[in-house]
Amino acid sequence: MTKIHMLSVPPTDDEVDAWWAVQVAAHAADAAALPGLPPPARVEAAGRLRVEPARGRMRHWVTEDGDGHASLLLFTEPGNTHTAFLEELTVRPDARRHGVGTALWQRIREELREQGRTSVATIADTGGPGQAFAESLGFENVLPIGWYVQEVPQAAPEVPDTPGYELLTWPGLVPDAWAQATAVAHAAMEDAPSGDSDEQFQTWTPERVRAAQQLVLDRGGEITVVAAVTPAGEVAAYTVLVLPDPQGTRALQYDTVVVPAHRGHGLGRAVKLRMLGEAAARHPGLRRIGTTVADENAPMRAVNEALGYRHERDAGLFQLKL
Repeated sequence: MTKIHMLSVPPTDDEVDAWWAVQVAAHAADAAALPGLPPPARVEAAGRLRVEPARGRMRHWVTEDGDGHASLLLFTEPGNTHTAFLEELTVRPDARRHGVGTALWQRIREELREQGRTSVATIADTGGPGQAFAESLGFENVLPIGWYVQEVPQAAPEVPDTPGYELLTWPGLVPDAWAQATAVAHAAMEDAPSGDSDEQFQTWTPERVRAAQQLVLDRGGEITVVAAVTPAGEVAAYTVLVLPDPQGTRALQYDTVVVPAHRGHGLGRAVKLRMLGEAAARHPGLRRIGTTVADENAPMRAVNEALGYRHERDAGLFQLKL
């Protein structure tokens, strides 16, 4: 019988090292299906284990022999206390198909039941072991998405003119003077495809904006925002770049938002091109930027394709009703 226990709070260095070692081993075994995807970084593993997000409580479990582990986010924000997100369930390759994953899942399901959750979601690559395991448990793909990657150029690309808008760059936290306008702009994400996800869109406030950005920094990463602003003080569009590992070769493009009233002016393309130039200048070791886009989000996929993003792999938001 597989014995499972929770990590220490906060986890020790040895516990972090053991957790990271399982991630690295799993990545090495699956690398053939993920060409170009760098191995997990220890700084990211440590950050996720030691710093909790403001929007929920984390639960981290590990098997006694260290062959597998799992992380579950229990949302505490109003409107989402009925659901949860399975951030990770990883088993060392030589221990797969020996009931380790099933034992971890049983512990997760017990926690979900104790916390009164009626659904749980996770993201998994399609066609891989993650999808197969999730579907064996009854998860369904409620939002097909794709991973796209772009090479970081050696020289900054030319950014088109944006008459009536100024492009600003904010390394780190968004300045206080722009926090409210950024929160208002984020409301445009409400019309982004979400499939049949049980997670409800939350109203963004300046405090929520800062908390989300501070989490990246507290976990050891770096964050940069490029925004198109108006003379009236509006944030008309913005995009966010995150380096989970500042010394790594791959960054993540987070939200790209264009407020409906300002669409049709090429602002999405402009902020992304400016960000590409900022990335090349600020992070000389950076080689690629990855991002996810829902399959049904044709406008954003078209913008990305025009900027040189190429399709890397398919994934999905898988959800289970409990």
